Amino acid sequence: MPDPNKSLLDRLADFLTPQPTSPNDRRQELIATLREAQIEGLIDADALSMIEGVFQVGQLCARDILVPRAQIDWIDINLPLADLIKTVIEAAHSRFPVFEGSRDNVIGILLAKDLLRHVTEKDFQVRDWLRPAVFIPESKRLSVLLRDFKDNRNHLAVVVDEYSGIAGIITIEDVLEQIVGDIEDEHDIDEEADNIISLDNGDIRVKGITELEQFNAALGTQFAEEDIETVAGLVVQHLGRVPKIGELMTIDGIEFEVLRADPRQVHILLARQIPKSTD
Repeated sequence: MPDPNKSLLDRLADFLTPQPTSPNDRRQELIATLREAQIEGLIDADALSMIEGVFQVGQLCARDILVPRAQIDWIDINLPLADLIKTVIEAAHSRFPVFEGSRDNVIGILLAKDLLRHVTEKDFQVRDWLRPAVFIPESKRLSVLLRDFKDNRNHLAVVVDEYSGIAGIITIEDVLEQIVGDIEDEHDIDEEADNIISLDNGDIRVKGITELEQFNAALGTQFAEEDIETVAGLVVQHLGRVPKIGELMTIDGIEFEVLRADPRQVHILLARQIPKSTD
């Protein structure tokens, strides 16, 4: 624990000199000291959050934040060109893993900009414009991966499990979000009116920051928790922790599926009402 008799600056200076304590203990001491600095107004809350995010990145592996294979927007190399273009437009991503035969056989990465630039060319073949896929193990540290992304000017990696199957994908944005928080682009839902979106299959797409009152009004539910104001807060309180991407949970007849989350908060969920049993 930090020595309360030392000044804040003295305690920060201590971290520049060797100490007998373990790296983890010193990390916790540093975070505690920085939190005190934030309370005293020496650094703002956003700066503290990013510093904590940097420490978090040092502790996490690819498996902790990857997009699971079931949630990937895949491209089958044998798709008719019209169907391929439709998939790219609807998904609105900039990069797509392309497979042939099996989704465990990723043959490259298709950039949407390459497709748009060259699709009108005579004898256009998608295979000719695939970028090499980068494969990484689930155990790869995010701090190392971020450096690799930077050095190799790569933005997406395919994550492979211990059996050489595809576990998911991870992007440079996924890693950076662990430091700076959620990064929303023009394709993310960002209007207050879009906190809750009804999908064609009957599911409801919900922002984690959606207030319970708004959620109740939209779905006819009656969630009311003391000191809990948002859907994300409801889910975290139910589990007793922040869930991971892909996790499912049922609360009072509503099944929630986590679409987007980081170790600190839930960003996007799917919600669906479970039909009541007729027995």
